[in-house]
Amino acid sequence: MKDLVRYLLENMYLDFQGEISLDTVRQFLRGDDSREAKALLQKLIEDKGVNDLLITLADVLKEHLRSGINEQVMREQLSMYAES
Repeated sequence: MKDLVRYLLENMYLDFQGEISLDTVRQFLRGDDSREAKALLQKLIEDKGVNDLLITLADVLKEHLRSGINEQVMREQLSMYAES
């Protein structure tokens, strides 16, 4: 059972439902003058969209499934992506 649980946790697939585009992200960040928001938007513009962000985010958040994904974890991962 232990090996099965480990296997399932390691091979769990994380995805985001719904459509999100660069314009949608801009709307969410409108009025947010924080350094994090500006860096993320700049990175997404350089990447020409959100596809790389969503793939990267799903991959790194998988590591947090055991301990939990919360707002702080999400914010940290978005900041790390923006700085990469």
